[in-house]
Amino acid sequence: MRMGMETRMMMAMVVLMFLLQMVASSDLRPGFYSETCPNTEVIVRDVMKRALAVEPRSVASVMRFQFHDCFVNGCDASMLLDDTPTMVGEKLALSNINSLRSFEVVDQVKEALENACPGVVSCADIIIMASRDAVALTGGPDWEVRLGRLDSLSASQEDSNEIMPSPRANASALIDLFQKYNLTVKDLVALSGSHSIGQGRCFSIMFRLYNQSGTGRPDPAIEAGYREELERLCPLDVDQNVTGNLDFTPLVFDNQYFKDLVAGRGFLNSDQTLFTFPQTREFVRFFSTNQDQFFKAFVEGMLKMGDLQSGRPGEVRTNCRVVNARPAHLLFESQHNLLSNNKSIYDM
Repeated sequence: MRMGMETRMMMAMVVLMFLLQMVASSDLRPGFYSETCPNTEVIVRDVMKRALAVEPRSVASVMRFQFHDCFVNGCDASMLLDDTPTMVGEKLALSNINSLRSFEVVDQVKEALENACPGVVSCADIIIMASRDAVALTGGPDWEVRLGRLDSLSASQEDSNEIMPSPRANASALIDLFQKYNLTVKDLVALSGSHSIGQGRCFSIMFRLYNQSGTGRPDPAIEAGYREELERLCPLDVDQNVTGNLDFTPLVFDNQYFKDLVAGRGFLNSDQTLFTFPQTREFVRFFSTNQDQFFKAFVEGMLKMGDLQSGRPGEVRTNCRVVNARPAHLLFESQHNLLSNNKSIYDM
């Protein structure tokens, strides 16, 4: 009888620890890991430096993870989860398939952190830190990030498809989307400046070049000389995974992106529409002539976006691609039943 009670007590403690790990985190703050893993941010930046040296485009790709993650049920690293037999994740969602890349950089960051501090730093926080570092390491602003997120227990391709905008989106649709997250028009324009670094695929601009709005003609907003460049890069018979620079200085985070929009040289429709639409045009003009103000607004937007949370239970994954293994009995019992069982055990 005593052995049975001790076993049940141990099981109860395991369950309790598991449930405590799954609570939803809302206490985001700088220096969250100062005691539990004090070198966290140094480790992340070192890995990002190495990634930049190996392939400069990779850090631009990682920087976009924050937008693709945080807009879909909050900043919880759901977009990093691989598909399973019981879950269709977000990696193959319409806005992500053949577009998001460099997941291996996050894997490298996670491995380094697990070696230093096993089970401490969440993948969701890695995305936030790595996005910041991608900007800082390519000439953009540096800032203090708020940390303390948990990783999701699932992902949803359907949610991603319903939420994330298309490269064809116009400014009006983008404004409406951002407002749902309490992000302003200024935030939208500043955060679009993330396209200051990196590349985009021909797939995303074929309609602009050859059939804008079903007209059978190119987008008239494209400057003539730039349109010729794009037509050479992306002819009708091109492999649509061929990539082109998103602005004239694709390796440097600066305000060249906005200068290009003013000149009619935006790569994506969702970029150029920011200058053709009256409500966003003046912010584009302003940032094109004032890089410091762009940097300030970009940091403010990234911090606001990084605060988006779903309030759902989470965990700290040991592998960013999969949820942690569960004790077998937890697969069959609800949290409510587990809590009830704990109470009855301690009442014995």
